[in-house]
Amino acid sequence: MTGSVAEKESVIVMNQNRKNQNRKLLIIAIAAAQLFSGQLTARAEDATNTAPAASTSAAAASVAAAPAKAATDEKGAPLPLHQIEGNGGIFSTLSAYLVNPPRNGEPVGRPSVGFAFVDIGHGQTLEALTLTETPWKRLELGYGWDHLDLGDLPLAIKKATTVSISRSDVELHNFNARVQLLKEGDFDQKWIPALTFGTHFKYNDGISRINSDLGGALSSAGITHNAGEDFTLYASKLFTQTPRPVLVELGGRATEGVWNGLGGFTSKYDFLFEGNVVVFVTDKFALAAEYRQQPNEYKPIGNLVKAEGDWWTIDAAYVVNNHLTLAAGYGNFGNVLNHQANGVWGVTAKYEF
Repeated sequence: MTGSVAEKESVIVMNQNRKNQNRKLLIIAIAAAQLFSGQLTARAEDATNTAPAASTSAAAASVAAAPAKAATDEKGAPLPLHQIEGNGGIFSTLSAYLVNPPRNGEPVGRPSVGFAFVDIGHGQTLEALTLTETPWKRLELGYGWDHLDLGDLPLAIKKATTVSISRSDVELHNFNARVQLLKEGDFDQKWIPALTFGTHFKYNDGISRINSDLGGALSSAGITHNAGEDFTLYASKLFTQTPRPVLVELGGRATEGVWNGLGGFTSKYDFLFEGNVVVFVTDKFALAAEYRQQPNEYKPIGNLVKAEGDWWTIDAAYVVNNHLTLAAGYGNFGNVLNHQANGVWGVTAKYEF
């Protein structure tokens, strides 16, 4: 798995050009422009909230039982959660509701911060630090820093190839801008779901160095870039006809990413399905199941870089107070690098100011 110096330089130059182009795209996307709406007040506040109170995810169960809150209330529960890439959502999938929008009388929303830890197994772990700001009721800006420890992959590569790679981890920087095109119940039509479009610029710090150490092996397999853009479209709709409120969120994603970008990016977009279903068991406790399809636009490299598998998780979230939400989940991630990652578990937390 060795290559010429010229081949390595070509890969580095190509990735640098790609990086510069992607930065321009991100600036354009933000100028034009991750559980659930952070505004969990009663139906009397519908005209000013991001989503109707009956459609705000985790507080939905309490709307019917609790008396209407005055417009001067401090805030609702801190939902939706942050998903690992820095958007409003659950764990890996998104919500059409925006995080912590401006409260009544405030010109801009307040920031929210989050943390996630996932044990993938075989020494591989994923940590995420997330930040969102919703300056206006229909615009959410977010950032997510994802750190993936490669576990025993460097040792496996050395045993198979005698090559020592200089990185034992990679970092993925996610810059997000999401616009809510429709609020739930817009135009006085109860059947209309919330609808949100998002652009997501991703930059992988580390994958180019690993590719260079391997003499361009990743590029030869189709993982050609260290940056890319995702585009998402999500619809969210709450159903209250059931014994407990049920939220259904369905979305599509256009991506070039390998393992969400943690494994780099290919040169071909795939259009994928993802979504989640949430059941509000009590006013403060919800259960969720989510599914995220993954592309396979690269050639596996033996047992060192296996083919991707789709993700699914089962999650539980608890609202501690009007600022803090905690969640835990269990899931299957298919193959991640050189191992099968089934039986994955993780925890997340989010705080709204």
